[in-house]
Amino acid sequence: MKWNKKHIFLALLLPVQILLMKLVAVNPKFIEQYYSNGIYPYISSFFRIILGWIPFSFGDLLLGFGLFIFIRFLYKLIKNRFKNLIPKIIHFTAVLSVIYFCFYIFWGLNYYREPLAKNLGFSQSKYTTEQLQKVTEQIIQKLNVLQFNITKNDTLKVENPYPPKEMYKMAISGYDNLSKDFPQLQYKYTSIKSSFMSLLQSYNGTSGYLNPLTGEAQVNDKIPKTSYPTTTCHEMAHQIGFAAENEANFVGFLAANYNNDIYFKYASYRMAFIYCIAEIRKRDRKLSKELWKTVNKGIVKDFNYSYEHWQQYKNPFEPLVKKGYNAYLKANKQDKGVQSYNYVVDLLISYFETSLHS
Repeated sequence: MKWNKKHIFLALLLPVQILLMKLVAVNPKFIEQYYSNGIYPYISSFFRIILGWIPFSFGDLLLGFGLFIFIRFLYKLIKNRFKNLIPKIIHFTAVLSVIYFCFYIFWGLNYYREPLAKNLGFSQSKYTTEQLQKVTEQIIQKLNVLQFNITKNDTLKVENPYPPKEMYKMAISGYDNLSKDFPQLQYKYTSIKSSFMSLLQSYNGTSGYLNPLTGEAQVNDKIPKTSYPTTTCHEMAHQIGFAAENEANFVGFLAANYNNDIYFKYASYRMAFIYCIAEIRKRDRKLSKELWKTVNKGIVKDFNYSYEHWQQYKNPFEPLVKKGYNAYLKANKQDKGVQSYNYVVDLLISYFETSLHS
């Protein structure tokens, strides 16, 4: 039986790293100052510069290679009837230890930074249903105007004319405009790409993801185009250090909203409406139905189209994927797991009440 000292050392480092993460997690001020606004911008810029020019997703290839190695490892383990099992487990744990380290150093520590509301100077308090209703009505008004300006008919569904690669370029201008009001949301060095795994992402119900090991924003190019701008901006928000999904959603909304293109603006208000109307429905179903009646029929058709699009990918494994992702979110300080997405409403209320712009 062979024992590799390097593997043993790296394997023993894994529980030490986990313990250190527990200690770091309780000091968001330290993370905010020395990581999120300290070394992380240099790390993320480095990866986006060296990989951003590549026209395909290097991160997807890396994931595919990693999956191949893992399957090969299992195959050999079974084929050799678990011979030298302990050294192989140690080797596997050593690899996990390296991946764990890279994940948090390259990006994951952003989960433990200070709240976005504090970062943007928003004063948050528990909002009333009346406040939520007022903001939702403002959003509907904006959404109706944008839909009509695009289609010239309130019963027609919006059709986004841009191909994915063009939208990736267009998304940058929204961040450029946004950084004038919020310098901390500046975006440099693009690395946004369509994922090779778009079909797989559709079946597991995801629109995109950030590869923390390569810094690439991966977008599912099969999603409905009316939501494509906000999805792209959401993944870019992850790139600039906003790891929490609710915060990336809000930054994605802002970047699309600040974009001069009407399809990006439509996508931003469309996204804001989804979150606000869902929250109203939880509180008052009758009010939710009344508000839906004020939405242009063309917008309703857009939402119906999106619903039907995702329904065609429904499968028995999707809930299992969501449960796994829910556990991942909870492990990274998002205590409500997938439900933490809905906390973007808090930020939307603060934004619309204090700085609504045309």
